[in-house]
Amino acid sequence: MSIKLRLTAWYSGILAVMLLGLSAAIYTFVYINTYGDLKDRVEKQVEQLQLLPRWGYDGSLLNVNVIPSQATRLEEANMLVQISIYDSGAIQQSDNMMSLGLKFDVPDKNNIMQEKGFKQVTLAGYHFIMYQTPLTPLPGSAPLAVLQVATPTNQEDRMMERLKNILVAGSFATLVAAFTFGLFLARKAMRPIGKVIEAANGIQTGTDLSSRIEYDGPPDEIGRLVQTVNSMLGRMEGFYTELEDSYAAQRRFVSDASHELRTPLTTIRGNIDLLQKVWEMEPGANPALDDAAIRQLSIESVKDIADESKRMSRLVADMLSLARADTGRTFDKEPVALEPMMMEVARRASFLPHQAEWQPGQMSHLNGKYIVGNKDYLQQMLFIFIDNAFKYTPSGEVVFDTVFYQNQVGIRISDTGIGMDKDEIPHIFDRFYRADESRGITEGIGLGLSIAKWIIDEHDGSVEVVTRQGEGTTFVIWLPLLFAPPLE
Repeated sequence: MSIKLRLTAWYSGILAVMLLGLSAAIYTFVYINTYGDLKDRVEKQVEQLQLLPRWGYDGSLLNVNVIPSQATRLEEANMLVQISIYDSGAIQQSDNMMSLGLKFDVPDKNNIMQEKGFKQVTLAGYHFIMYQTPLTPLPGSAPLAVLQVATPTNQEDRMMERLKNILVAGSFATLVAAFTFGLFLARKAMRPIGKVIEAANGIQTGTDLSSRIEYDGPPDEIGRLVQTVNSMLGRMEGFYTELEDSYAAQRRFVSDASHELRTPLTTIRGNIDLLQKVWEMEPGANPALDDAAIRQLSIESVKDIADESKRMSRLVADMLSLARADTGRTFDKEPVALEPMMMEVARRASFLPHQAEWQPGQMSHLNGKYIVGNKDYLQQMLFIFIDNAFKYTPSGEVVFDTVFYQNQVGIRISDTGIGMDKDEIPHIFDRFYRADESRGITEGIGLGLSIAKWIIDEHDGSVEVVTRQGEGTTFVIWLPLLFAPPLE
């Protein structure tokens, strides 16, 4: 059974119980009040009757006269009166009762005290409420006669029967209408859930995660459910897109890494094959290759093998650093004094291969300034930028200095080298990316800036790039200061 049918069934069942209780309460209330009024009228009529007994010479009760005559009043009140004398067996009735030819059953003399009060009787198809009470000469003495006063209840019975039919029919009609409209409302309320199911099935059987559930109803539970599902679909779409981008980046990474590794491996294998052929030659087989020439050729081949091995080692180390970044691994951080670190970087950078003039700035204003980070990784990041500046600046100068802005220090590396086109800036931190003009001209594998960007991100910093084709490039690495500089 579906949820809408269960909800409708529960709702209808509860409504049926409530209607049954309400109908029973209404019927009971009307019944008590209707028949209670009749009983009050009968009891009041009994109280108004004045009875005068007439005795015989032997002390027996001959009859009971009603004084004054109540015939007219009884007719008007629609009351029937019967007096039955036990000793003589005589029965006296009111005129209206005699005209109807009715006679009430006389209770047994010994049981009259137990049957005293109201009771319902049926005579000749008529229903009556009758009040009977014994007549005694003295309190506590044996009853001599019994007085029975009754009023018909046919009209009230018909009214109660109509009321019962109305309540039953009305409750049934209300229940049917409630079930019909309840099912309609349940279907309308559950329609968005059907849309959720359809959307989920569509996503399950397809690959389109951009579909959303349209809902224009109130912000109730269903509305919040639709909103939650749409948010979940949005997140799933984002995760799926990121996963696709990650797979694409991984494929590019593997392709580029394979390409970068193929060249040194080919060079190493070629040189090894050359050395093997030379060393396996018979003495004097090639007069042009004397011992000096073989020695020189071997030295050059071994040098090529060593250079390519170093290149492969750098590539593997860089790839290992990026793999650590991809796995979310981080490094220990501690307060790092800026002045000694920057002076050490400036001193060691002068030993890097370069043709441009190296111009480190004054570092004295960094005294007392600290950042939270890892000194080794910070130096590695700075050497990457400086080495790139040297590579792409065949002539001119490379400037290394710092600036302050608010609570940040900006480490600036400026060069007057070949520069870049502005369209290349968004891609320079991508793995294995190198400007087309620099491919094959400068050494490198295109992973340095990716590693540097990871280190900057791990230090909660940012990098700013200003460049122009043929005029040079400036990198400013912004890092948060542990102690802000004094205000000027």
